Amino acid sequence: MVALAIHGGAGGDGPWKGPTDLDPDRIACMYGVLSRVGSLLESGVTALEAVTIAVEMLEDEPLFNAGRGSVLTEDGSITMDASIMNGSDYSAGSVVNVTKIRSPIRAARLVLDNGWPVMMNGDAADDFAVERGVEQVTQEWLRTSLRKAQWQKWKDSKAKPGSTDEDDKAVLDHDTEQMGTVGAVAIDYLGNLAAATSTGGMTGKPNGRIGDAPIIGAGTWADNKVAVSCTGVGEAFIRTCAAHEVAARFRAGESISSACNNMLNMVAPLGGRGGVIAIDAEGKIAIPFQTMLMYRGTWEDGVIKTGIGPDLFSH
Repeated sequence: MVALAIHGGAGGDGPWKGPTDLDPDRIACMYGVLSRVGSLLESGVTALEAVTIAVEMLEDEPLFNAGRGSVLTEDGSITMDASIMNGSDYSAGSVVNVTKIRSPIRAARLVLDNGWPVMMNGDAADDFAVERGVEQVTQEWLRTSLRKAQWQKWKDSKAKPGSTDEDDKAVLDHDTEQMGTVGAVAIDYLGNLAAATSTGGMTGKPNGRIGDAPIIGAGTWADNKVAVSCTGVGEAFIRTCAAHEVAARFRAGESISSACNNMLNMVAPLGGRGGVIAIDAEGKIAIPFQTMLMYRGTWEDGVIKTGIGPDLFSH
């Protein structure tokens, strides 16, 4: 069995209030990712390549907080993080605080393919990626009018970092604090698993801040039993090694669903309410979240489902 799950961030408190005017475009993007990458998996693409392509496509959608459309830091710049892991051999790659490349996940994949080191930072990571063919872009190209408006509202209101991340058109449609990380998990025809995660962080984050997305074991994990990508308040996911916690619970005998939910219950008291996507070696998928919403979708046996609020809808 081949299967795929993706997410585009989780956040918010209170009841689901329905989609914003921009959400149909996010749903359309997720459908496009699931359709294309699901078909690639059927045709024999590896799980590692599948999650790379899926996250790369999500990074190219300006309405998600990764790649182009990443949120702005305290000083108005954009810094991006990403990580990827291959379950069959525990190989991994991560880039932190990159600022001038189109696809952070492609850079992380190049780090993985290179074999050593596992994690690269800042200008060195940017240069490493550009030298190997990742498209170089400007900060202005990465910024969007939506993110500029969110940043300005954050600055004017002296809000805490992340408080405007999903404030569509800088009007609080969702009334939410959302951390719009994107991620993907997949299983291929050989039964191999892989996971990938990418983010622009939180609006107004201090320079140098690193969340869970680029940290293997916190935001991303894959082994020969399970693949995991997390989304939420990164500091809490780091403190609990959240992605690896799912794997540890699964190996201890919990179902994939229970492992994910119990991890979220552990993270929540630390201020880390969020969501997670995971897939096990039998192709079973779990996509729970404890927030108002989580952008998410699955591809199983050619059936595509997407959702934002409580329900998933078949296409």
